[in-house]
Amino acid sequence: MNDTPDQPEPDRVPGHPHPRETQRLFGQETAEQGFLAAWGEGRLHHAWLLRGPRGIGKATLAYRIARALIADGPVGPDAGAPATLDAPDGCPVAARIRARSEPCLALLRRTVNEKSGKLRSQIVVDDVRAVRRFLSLTAADGGWRVVIVDAADEMNRSAANALLKVLEEPPARTALLLVAHSPASLLATIRSRCRTLDLRPLGPADLSAALAQAGAPVATEEAGPLALIAGGSVGEALRLSAGGGVALYGRLVALLGGGKGVERSAMMDLADSVTGRGAEAVYELVARLTLTLIGRLARHAATGSNQAATGPGEAALMAAVARNRVQAALWAEAAGRVAAATSQARAVNLDPGQTIIDTFLDLDATLARARGVA
Repeated sequence: MNDTPDQPEPDRVPGHPHPRETQRLFGQETAEQGFLAAWGEGRLHHAWLLRGPRGIGKATLAYRIARALIADGPVGPDAGAPATLDAPDGCPVAARIRARSEPCLALLRRTVNEKSGKLRSQIVVDDVRAVRRFLSLTAADGGWRVVIVDAADEMNRSAANALLKVLEEPPARTALLLVAHSPASLLATIRSRCRTLDLRPLGPADLSAALAQAGAPVATEEAGPLALIAGGSVGEALRLSAGGGVALYGRLVALLGGGKGVERSAMMDLADSVTGRGAEAVYELVARLTLTLIGRLARHAATGSNQAATGPGEAALMAAVARNRVQAALWAEAAGRVAAATSQARAVNLDPGQTIIDTFLDLDATLARARGVA
């Protein structure tokens, strides 16, 4: 692998196992079997695009594929494929990947800017050049070399064009695994050179199992609401669980008063909770969950009430102000305003409490308009 153990990891949820350390993958059997089927039929393409929302297991699947390819060596039409991507007990390749010392695996992700000492916001062309140098070498045993790009939609234009050249002329026995949260943002020429594996958001049972594996088990009664709020994302569910996200989301739902209007005293209490030293994490969680709530109202209204509610409070709110396409447009517009205002508040360091007040006064006005078209 082409990074060092002391490098910050942008693809890790702090305090939890990295995808390369994750033993099992839950809820993605279709994607995994799709890859194994191609392998078994001798149609192992040189580039794979792993698509789906952030945090649902794409990187975990990429590492499982990488381990299996490197461990099994050269693959051809007559070589066959393993029945599973699970690592056997004592697998040395799996151990080297966990230790970030596998010589046949390269990782392309955001790196540290040597001048600032901080992680870059994008994958840059120098990172791709390092991968191309890796690919210029020949595997010692004549087996597979694997490149994991996590995430491909974080490449800037120069990096994307450099990777495209690799995709156009891939070395023999090389597999490139591109993790993409927003594949539409990739160059069309990159997408056209990859086979795709689509991964889906996890349901409550699979999400609960994945959280337990990550050392963050949830109560049975919270599994359903958490899966909905987190959008089926294990990564997001881990962040929400750490901050009491399910209870906080319920508080935000209650704040909207069942669609009748924002309760002012509850709004002021919420504003107080995000103000002061040490409250930054609470504010960020409130801001993120507020946008989640608005988005769920917009989707529920747009899809004709086909979206499950997190509980009775949200169900009542949806029934009151999220039932038709006009209301859907109102909530979509509110989402845009709130996102822009929150971003601006961060940029100019506005008081978090006042930002929350402004946000919920905006939502109060949106509730009134939504009630008018019920």
